[in-house]
Amino acid sequence: MKAMILAAGRGSRLHPLTDKIPKPLVKVGNSTLIEHHVKKCATAGFDSLIINTAHLGNQIRQHLGDGSRFGIPISYSDEGEQALETGGGIAYALPLLGKEPFLAISSDIFCDIHFNAQHKLKHNHIHLIMVNNPQHHPNGDFSPAEINLKNTHGERYTYSGIAYIDPSLFKHEKRTFPLLDIIKQCIDNKSISAELYEGMWFDVGTATRLHAANKHAMQK
Repeated sequence: MKAMILAAGRGSRLHPLTDKIPKPLVKVGNSTLIEHHVKKCATAGFDSLIINTAHLGNQIRQHLGDGSRFGIPISYSDEGEQALETGGGIAYALPLLGKEPFLAISSDIFCDIHFNAQHKLKHNHIHLIMVNNPQHHPNGDFSPAEINLKNTHGERYTYSGIAYIDPSLFKHEKRTFPLLDIIKQCIDNKSISAELYEGMWFDVGTATRLHAANKHAMQK
């Protein structure tokens, strides 16, 4: 299985920090956000890694190189200065992703979720990793019934930014759009599944959340 790290976002909520560096190169603990994911993918045994880039993307390429020092081959999908959003970025990278299911990871999260290179989608087109609603997102994203999430008691949960995806969902897409459009399509088609992760997870979208993630990392 291949993995794709979605790293093309501008990170405007972390301004002015992200005026000079792309958000995936912001440090949490002793490593950049994106390095945490690269190392986990390598350890989990993924065949290769695709990273999409846009804003200051050359810095990501220079920082990670071809992946040899991490033990996993890295390819880059350069979208230019204007990012194609999460869904459009995946569609644009299809020539690198191939036809088999892959793992998609948002670069702006910090977590200890296990990445599974042996995951099977079975009869579904997408499998979401969900988390309990964080303080800044109390209403969550989806109800358990919508996403076929079993053995839970909450009314709604938050999408973690990690999903196993069948690339055939994107084969006719040639536009800029969010991954949420695809998720909603799979909800309508009842071709979606999910699981709940209740361990460490941070959405590093603002300076306050970055500080919280760093505080946690330094305590480990």
